[in-house]
Amino acid sequence: MEHNTMGQTISALRKEQGMTQKDLAEKLGITDKAVSKWERDVACPDISLLPKLAQTLGVSVDELMNTDPTPKLQRNTDQIVNLVLKAVPLAMGVAVTVLTILEELPIQSAFTMLGIGLVCIGAYLLKEKA
Repeated sequence: MEHNTMGQTISALRKEQGMTQKDLAEKLGITDKAVSKWERDVACPDISLLPKLAQTLGVSVDELMNTDPTPKLQRNTDQIVNLVLKAVPLAMGVAVTVLTILEELPIQSAFTMLGIGLVCIGAYLLKEKA
């Protein structure tokens, strides 16, 4: 059983057991809103509930915890960083080209801007290699 997040895992296991969110909540002594938050990855179950949750869903705690450790926010942040690291060099190159044609850019500034672009390319490549 592979699921990307703990919420997806809980949701799939609950459905396999033929339970509604309310059914699961009642068995755990919590609200169905809490279960909903777990399944939407807005919140995580309290650590003290994990053994009872795993037992109720018919799996071990280890199986329940077999999730993607990267939170959704972290994945989104990584995507934004990658986008910026790819976009900045392009923007710097275009700016240097246009401003040079217009004779509005001192040579030192042009080298600085191109250097920033090269550093971003290098950072992106190193990040992708890691």
